[in-house]
Amino acid sequence: MTAGEHLTFESLEQRAIDVSADFVVVGSGAGGAAAAVTLARAGHSVAIVEAGPWRAPQDYPVTAYGTMRDLFPDWGGMVTQSRALWPVVQASCVGGTTVINSAIVVRTPGDCFERWQREYGVGEDLRDRVWAHQDRIERELSATEVPPDARGLLNTLAKDAADALGWDSHYMVRYVKDCEGAGQCLQGCKRGRKQSTNITYVPEVLERGGTVLSSAPVDQILFSGTRALGVTGRLRDPVTRKQGARFSVHARRGVLLAASATQTPVLLARSGVRGPALGTRFCAHPGTGVFGVYDDPVDQNIGATQGWASMAFRDEPGLKLETLAIPPEMVAGRLPGGGRELVKRFHEYRHLAMWVTAVRAESHGTVKPGLFGGTVVRYGLDEADMRKLREGLGKVTRMHFAAGAREVISGIYGLPYKIGPDEIRLVDEGPLDPRAYVAILSHLFGGCPMSSDPRRGVVDGHGLVHGTSGLYVVDASAIPTTIGVNPQHTIMGLASVWAEDLAS
Repeated sequence: MTAGEHLTFESLEQRAIDVSADFVVVGSGAGGAAAAVTLARAGHSVAIVEAGPWRAPQDYPVTAYGTMRDLFPDWGGMVTQSRALWPVVQASCVGGTTVINSAIVVRTPGDCFERWQREYGVGEDLRDRVWAHQDRIERELSATEVPPDARGLLNTLAKDAADALGWDSHYMVRYVKDCEGAGQCLQGCKRGRKQSTNITYVPEVLERGGTVLSSAPVDQILFSGTRALGVTGRLRDPVTRKQGARFSVHARRGVLLAASATQTPVLLARSGVRGPALGTRFCAHPGTGVFGVYDDPVDQNIGATQGWASMAFRDEPGLKLETLAIPPEMVAGRLPGGGRELVKRFHEYRHLAMWVTAVRAESHGTVKPGLFGGTVVRYGLDEADMRKLREGLGKVTRMHFAAGAREVISGIYGLPYKIGPDEIRLVDEGPLDPRAYVAILSHLFGGCPMSSDPRRGVVDGHGLVHGTSGLYVVDASAIPTTIGVNPQHTIMGLASVWAEDLAS
């Protein structure tokens, strides 16, 4: 192997950068890194262009504040524009959201491929190929079940509760090598146990002679007619966010976009790509949680951040239940009140356990360029999906009481601060107004949906952007539906299949 080159912001006086490669990959998260390493292994020269900085595990922040500052775009300030302003959770750094997620491994359900074929005319030959690549990825990224000594009470209590209620559930399989249960997944694993792409596939691309540009947001795709020739943009100081030197990366064989479901559609639109489906069919798994209050300490940040899940309700009504340990300052942000009252409530921190529901939502939104830069995400849940969310909260509330919680903190506006086991109906009958819930959007899909029909999709079943040549989308924005499971494994499998086709 021949060592490649990492180029990044150096100073405001830095000279322009001009790079050429067989393939240019925009984005270094699940889709971008999986595609890039597939191409590099096939002997092609690859340039990865990443908007965010490259952070080594030892430099990850400890606090949620530092995470927002160092690993999120614009301090994590993107929210949906709808009745409820729900945060959109994604990272901006080498490795993308694989740095700050829980590395959860779930094989793409077979019914997803069937639905894509039935409704969008794509995916007929994808299932077995995606599954084969997922087999390989699981081996390479050390996919293992959370070990007993890393589970912590947060996760074991959840498993016991599900067993008591007769619900099928499991300890999660994650891309983690020898998990220590440090409870730092959301801030980045400082111990380097989580196999995020910044410590696995991206370094391998460099070892194989590739080029990585970090702190390098792309502002335009370069074209000759309808053929994509490369990308251009300006380097950005990772601290001050000031623009630096211009860079251009030229592609001899193809440009692959993996900038995320919120950024890839916007980059295409700003580069002059048009089509009725561009920016449409944005969808997600909106999630929210309930705190259980226990007599004995739970210490939710000891053990895996997320180590237990149930997919018993994936098909009907369309839910996934999970554990989620959030950092102390985020716990404080979810507790109502201020001053002495908030401090008093926070005294129970060690006795709290959060379990969440993620909705397999059928609601759709749009992703469009903003008037003054950035991205505008318009998305809200319809009544049917709000009923699913409310039902999911009822289920995790029942789990807490089955596990021995004395009370729960629902976080639902209009309900008492705490409710007891004889008041579960208050959650079951809670409001259907999304503004009453503290929710987030994760597991993002769409914006560049795939379809054999250019009127309904942006890319075809091979990731090629309709009406262009040499331009491909290899991230979650190409997935036209929610899938009801954590999407990283699906994104990596699809990107590997499409890159494999290009490599031949």
